Amino acid sequence: MWERERVSEKNVESLKYRFDGPEDAPVLVMGTSLGATWHMWDRQVPELAQHWRVFRYDLPGHGGAPAQAVDSVAELSDRLLATLDGLGVRRFGYAGCAIGGAVGADLALRHPHRVASLALVASSPRFGTPDEFRQRGVMVRANGLEPMARTAPERWFTAGFAAAQPAIVEWAVQMVRTTDPGCYIAACEALAAFDIRADLSRIGVPTLVLVGAEDRVTGAAEARTLVAGIPDARLALVPGASHLAPVEQPAAVCDLLLTHFSTAWQDTLSAFPAPSLVPGPAAPAPFAPVTEAASPAAPEAAAPAPDERYERGARVRREVLGDAHVDAAGAASDAFTEDFQELVTRYVWGDVWSRDGLDRRTRSCVALTALVASGRLESLAAHTRAALRNGLTPAEIREVLLQTAVHCGVPAADAAFAVAQKVIQEETTPPA
Repeated sequence: MWERERVSEKNVESLKYRFDGPEDAPVLVMGTSLGATWHMWDRQVPELAQHWRVFRYDLPGHGGAPAQAVDSVAELSDRLLATLDGLGVRRFGYAGCAIGGAVGADLALRHPHRVASLALVASSPRFGTPDEFRQRGVMVRANGLEPMARTAPERWFTAGFAAAQPAIVEWAVQMVRTTDPGCYIAACEALAAFDIRADLSRIGVPTLVLVGAEDRVTGAAEARTLVAGIPDARLALVPGASHLAPVEQPAAVCDLLLTHFSTAWQDTLSAFPAPSLVPGPAAPAPFAPVTEAASPAAPEAAAPAPDERYERGARVRREVLGDAHVDAAGAASDAFTEDFQELVTRYVWGDVWSRDGLDRRTRSCVALTALVASGRLESLAAHTRAALRNGLTPAEIREVLLQTAVHCGVPAADAAFAVAQKVIQEETTPPA
């Protein structure tokens, strides 16, 4: 019944995985949170594997998995499907936590015939803001994963649990600390771009939305957004749990998953029989969900046809400069300047910055050099932040500015170093 982990040799970009449970049982896929490994589900697997063939996978660069970074949630979903295809798994139930939940939602949207039933744990249709995750990538690029590892327990667990379970806290810190930094940064970029708020009504499978009552990362508000948007969704709020509810309240989470997947499993393609588990009367339990509610169908509103170049420019401008900068520019715009702001969005960002000829790292090098050469230091701070977001390290920015000293003059580079130094300190200094 229990099997060793494997990495498929048929596809170098397939995922590290393991199976647990009977070979002839329906497959239940389980995805993990950013920074965690499949061991976050260890306490649920013995029970779940009595009824399903449990398939767990690690994110790239996590838990010793190959460090082959993914650029988007969709690419991670595609790698998962490629791995399952190679194993002959066509239809499956899916339970995922955080970014693992994002993968499940993406599969339900793009490959609905593959997903039989869905559980989204500590998930959201949009995780925070793009700026938050790109800033996290900047921090890791400058300092490594130690700041993320050190603060993981306060993001993942309640204070009482962390104080009572020092061994689990240390396990959590080590999971993050041993993750490949490049894969962690790429996953942050993938979450920054993930936004399915407008698509929730197209998720057509029975869905359990499960969240810890004390989750401060993706809490009850995000869970209720999912439930309000997904036509056949139920909400389960787990008392005494934060972000990693499967670790903090393993029995409660296991009971909820058992009930959901045994009663909501849909198999319209008849790929395999439903599991034989038939739940009996519910016994009183200290971890019963606080509330469980069905969602109304979300109405669809007609939208005007977008200006493709302007829309692309607005997106790229925010990705490079950040929401705060773009929002400030918009707030400062008025009837006199709005045409100029539209020109900048459409042509600078929708045309030039969106071209394929140079990657964004290179474009940032060019932008920094041009701003120093032209003496436009008022824009240098914003583009130094953009360079960090686009993947340049502080050491690489230093080299760019040293090069400007040679070609643009020492006084210009001296002023530029002062501006860039202040920005880099602000953006890369870990919280105390």
